[in-house]
Amino acid sequence: MSLLSVVVPCYNEKEVIPIFFDAMKPVIDDFASKYPDVGFEFIFVDDGSSDGTVDVIKNLRSEDKRVHFISFSRNFGKEAALFAGMKKAAGDYVVCMDADLQDPPELLIGMFSAVHDEDYDSSATRRVSRKGEPRLRSMFARAFYKIINRISDVEFVDGARDYRIMTRKMTDAVLTLGENNRFTKGIYSWVGFRTKWIEYENVERAAGETKWSFFGLLRYSFEAILGFSTAPLTYVISFGFIVTALAFVLILFVVIKTLIYGDPTSGWPSMICIVVFFAGTQLLCTGIVGEYLGKTYLETKNRPIFITREEE
Repeated sequence: MSLLSVVVPCYNEKEVIPIFFDAMKPVIDDFASKYPDVGFEFIFVDDGSSDGTVDVIKNLRSEDKRVHFISFSRNFGKEAALFAGMKKAAGDYVVCMDADLQDPPELLIGMFSAVHDEDYDSSATRRVSRKGEPRLRSMFARAFYKIINRISDVEFVDGARDYRIMTRKMTDAVLTLGENNRFTKGIYSWVGFRTKWIEYENVERAAGETKWSFFGLLRYSFEAILGFSTAPLTYVISFGFIVTALAFVLILFVVIKTLIYGDPTSGWPSMICIVVFFAGTQLLCTGIVGEYLGKTYLETKNRPIFITREEE
C-alpha cells in the first residue's frame, strides 16, 4: 500500500472544514476504484485559530482515524503550517491544499496520475483567471510575478497555488530548507524537480472569509523578493553610482554658473528640493539594506519555525 498524506493548513476555518472533508469523500472513492493500493491520511494544522477550529478537527478525528492534527501555540503563519504538516506527513506522496475549496479536490486524481504514472516529481496547480478577486489585488499580483521573475534566479509561475502533490523525495528536499522566513512557492522552484502544471479557473471560497488582506499580501510579496533575490541590493549600489555622478555634474554646474554670473544665492528652492529628494532616497536605500540585515539577524537567532501546543 502507498500512503497519500493531505496537509491542510487552517486558520479560523471552523465553518469550512466539515464541507472540505465531505468534498474529499467522493475523491477518496475515485481513488479506491482507480488506485486501490493507495491509502489516505489527513493532517490538519491549526495555526493558532480562535474560533474553535481545533475542536472541529478533533471531532473529525474521533469519527475517522485517518485524520491527524497539529495545533500551534499561537499563529505562526501559513508557511509554518505547511512546513509542520509536511514534517508530520508519513505518506509516499504529500498533498498541500487549502480547506476553503478554492483548491478543487476533483483535480487531485489527475495530479496523482502525473506523479504516479507519468514520472513527474510533483504536480501543481495555477489559476488561469482571477475572477472574483478585487481588480487592484489582481493587478498587483501580476506585477509581482513580472518583477520577481526578472530579478530572481528561480521561476515563479503566475497564478500558482500552494495546491500541489509531491513525491517523498521532493518533500524531503523541501524540508531540508529550514529557514524561518519562508516563501514556499519559491522553495518549490528552488529545489527543482520535474513539475506538471494543471490549470483551472478561479474558484470562490466555500464558506468563511479570506484571511489575506491587501497589505498582508503586499508584505508577503516583499518576503518573497527578499528571500529569493539580492537584486534590490544591486540596484541600491547602481543607484548610488548614478546619484554620485549626477551630484558631481550638479556641483560643476553650480561652480561654473557662479563664476560666470556671480549669483551664488539664486536657486535655493530647487536646491532644497534636491536635498530633500536625496535624503529620501538615502532613507529608502538604508531601509532596503536594513530589511536584508533584519532577515539575517532573525535567521541567526535560530528560533523554531513553529511551537506545537498539542497533536495527534
